[in-house]
Amino acid sequence: MSEIDVSKFEKKIELRNIEFEDIEEILELQQICFPGNMEPWEREQLESHLRIFPEGQFCVTYEGKIVGSCSSLRVNFDEYDDKHTWDEITDKGYITNHDPEGFNLYGIEVMVHPEYRRMKIGARLYEARKELAEQKNLKSIILGGRIPNYHKHSKEMTPREYVREVIQHNIYDPVLTFQLMNGFTVMRLNKSYLPDDKQSYAYATLMEWNNVDYIPNKTKKYFKTSEPVRITTIQYMMKTISSFEDFATQVEYYTDVASDQGSDFAVFPELLTTQLLSFCEEKSPSLAIRKLTEFTEQYIELFTNLAVRYNVNIIGGSHFVEEDGDIYNVAYLFRRDGTIDKQYKIHITPNERKWWGITAGDKVQVFDTDCGKVAILICYDIEFPELSRIVTDQGAKIIFTPFCTEDRQGYLRVRYCSQARAIENEIYTAIAGTVGNLSQVENMDIQYAQSGIFTPSDFSFPRDGIVGECHPNIETVVVGDVDLEILRRQRKTGSVNLLRDRRLDLYSVVQKDKSK
Repeated sequence: MSEIDVSKFEKKIELRNIEFEDIEEILELQQICFPGNMEPWEREQLESHLRIFPEGQFCVTYEGKIVGSCSSLRVNFDEYDDKHTWDEITDKGYITNHDPEGFNLYGIEVMVHPEYRRMKIGARLYEARKELAEQKNLKSIILGGRIPNYHKHSKEMTPREYVREVIQHNIYDPVLTFQLMNGFTVMRLNKSYLPDDKQSYAYATLMEWNNVDYIPNKTKKYFKTSEPVRITTIQYMMKTISSFEDFATQVEYYTDVASDQGSDFAVFPELLTTQLLSFCEEKSPSLAIRKLTEFTEQYIELFTNLAVRYNVNIIGGSHFVEEDGDIYNVAYLFRRDGTIDKQYKIHITPNERKWWGITAGDKVQVFDTDCGKVAILICYDIEFPELSRIVTDQGAKIIFTPFCTEDRQGYLRVRYCSQARAIENEIYTAIAGTVGNLSQVENMDIQYAQSGIFTPSDFSFPRDGIVGECHPNIETVVVGDVDLEILRRQRKTGSVNLLRDRRLDLYSVVQKDKSK
């Protein structure tokens, strides 16, 4: 089997600013999102948005098609009545009242194509607004939120009672519930906000999200206080299954867990796809592994869809892949924008070579993500310090290590080396391992793991250099935040400066190009 072209599985999802060429498609999208319920945009209104405040208008495209968009403007909200209407705050939709020096970002529209509403398109648009507010040092984001399910309850409760029930999670409202889940709080209820919004009976909730990094006096130098990245490492249970669908269900469950925690990365363990061998009849280890490679395309398609749908970057553990007759142990990075990268295992253990005939990869890489540069070193690779030094020099701030070890000694080699790499390279590391057993699968008998997230060792970090760790040998996850801004400062002002103090006049680590 030749090398699989992963590009055919990539599903391109992109968040960007709206352009003039997008207007017709956005007008069509609004007709789909709000059929007959509200007056649609006029082309002149959208053109006005782009002329006046282009950086405040966002859209999400999926495979080149616009599936979501949002509009906003800047205001000094203190200058407006709390009981304002949509027409008043937007100057009838033309945003000519936009104030380039305004302290508040005001959201005036969000829409998502009905066929794509379980792909966190709305969440991406809201995150874009939050990032804009942080970049512009704005005090808050304010919006008037529709309550479109109120018409179903209008005979039994007042709008205020309805909002209270939604806040208490007794009633689901597709707009208000979503806004609450995205960190907005209800300030008040406005009557006659949108007269043409029949579903909401023209009511809207005035809501606000506060920028905790806002600095009132903009004449002072602005210091970025935090750049957190949330990681979920998954301690995955290897148990008997009867189909690929069983595997997909287990994997999706943990992806959902990571997404619900607001994670930027979900990290699965090495060799998790060997669980598929529990329903394959082949007993010879070497032949079973070749059988396993037949699931490669299903595996890639599954994780690509999960990354996009749950809006989380996934380190998909590792999987055996056949290329030109050779078997490689490959870890895939499935980005939440639908793109894919992969890292081949560089160092093959004696066990992998003896039982499965695994071939070593030739190049260690660093990958760009929406949370900065990261690297993946599979299990045994983290025990070779040269690789971590190479990826650190190439800009990696986090090293992910999917692992699979059968005893405590093997696990401790991975753990101690991961912690050492974090200290000596002034980076973050995260390890995710398998537990349980596959008693009927040759060479996959027992597992030992205690997954965790590690930091350098200094005053800016947790006392023991541990963000979090799982309990040993149980099926669970650990969730933790690592702050890239603290890492940047540490490299300049830490108690020791291991990267800066290297004696490069005496030694260096260089990656050779075997293709030459």
